[in-house]
Amino acid sequence: QVQLVESGGGLVQPGGSLRLSCAASGSIFIIKTMGWYRQAPGKPRELVASMHSGGMTNYGDSVKGRFTISRDNAKNTVYLQMNTLKSEDTAVYYCNTEHLVGLKTYNYWGQGTQVTVSS
Repeated sequence: QVQLVESGGGLVQPGGSLRLSCAASGSIFIIKTMGWYRQAPGKPRELVASMHSGGMTNYGDSVKGRFTISRDNAKNTVYLQMNTLKSEDTAVYYCNTEHLVGLKTYNYWGQGTQVTVSS
């Protein structure tokens, strides 16, 4: 099993910044991809950003140019730097990791951290 512990959410004013962290522990094996998804009330969960172990990144269109994903492979930790936050960024943010164990791939989710952008 893998445990994901998220931190860094909270309340911020529009235009502000937050940094989310997610640390993986347990039966790590090989982490292929680490990323962040979010879900606002009444909306489906959507990709925010992801990063492959080789460094390739993928961003949701609505956050390109404002959010930056990074990861520390030695610490099995992924970060999400969120700048110029907007009210529409308000959501529960979930960490997601994809692990390779032999020929099988396993996905894990964090418990979620609330991000609220409001004046």
